[in-house]
Amino acid sequence: MIEATLCFVLRESEIDETNETSETSETSETSETSETSETDSNTDVLLIEKRRGLGEGWYNGPGGKLESGETPRECAVRETREEVGLEIAPDALEYAGELTFLLDEEIHTVCHVFRTTEFAGEPRPSDEARPEWVAVDDVPYDQMWEDDRLWLPGVLDGDTVAGEFHFAGGPPLDEAAFVDHELEWGVSFESR
Repeated sequence: MIEATLCFVLRESEIDETNETSETSETSETSETSETSETDSNTDVLLIEKRRGLGEGWYNGPGGKLESGETPRECAVRETREEVGLEIAPDALEYAGELTFLLDEEIHTVCHVFRTTEFAGEPRPSDEARPEWVAVDDVPYDQMWEDDRLWLPGVLDGDTVAGEFHFAGGPPLDEAAFVDHELEWGVSFESR
């Protein structure tokens, strides 16, 4: 079984004088997100286009596998720094979801999902990922894992989720068929 993280960094959209979203980024964001706040068309999320490994060519949030002795929160901080160069304080991460992926009815991956509006630095590409700010209303779900469209909109809107996703057809996971899912919204992750 793989234990992994995803981190979704959110910011207010930067609008130029013609009301179009700008591709530049602030050196830091400090606005806060709460579970009761809702995002709107004035919010961007930092996505990465995976350059290698599982899900290569697809979009997602920065993240990856936990290293030995590492907590999910520590992993999310490290992976975001390694993949896109942003610095995030561990206590600035909000635990937003726990996703369990089954492949041929065996647990393949447990993924801890975090979100934050607090970060320092500017996103930069790495061997692993090409970062891109995307308006929350324009997330390219057709270029993401099939299950992402089921849980990610709620997470980006401030909700919490526990999910189980079933894939069939054998390894690798990104070539297996998505066959079923269960979602529970409004889950409390206070101890995480």
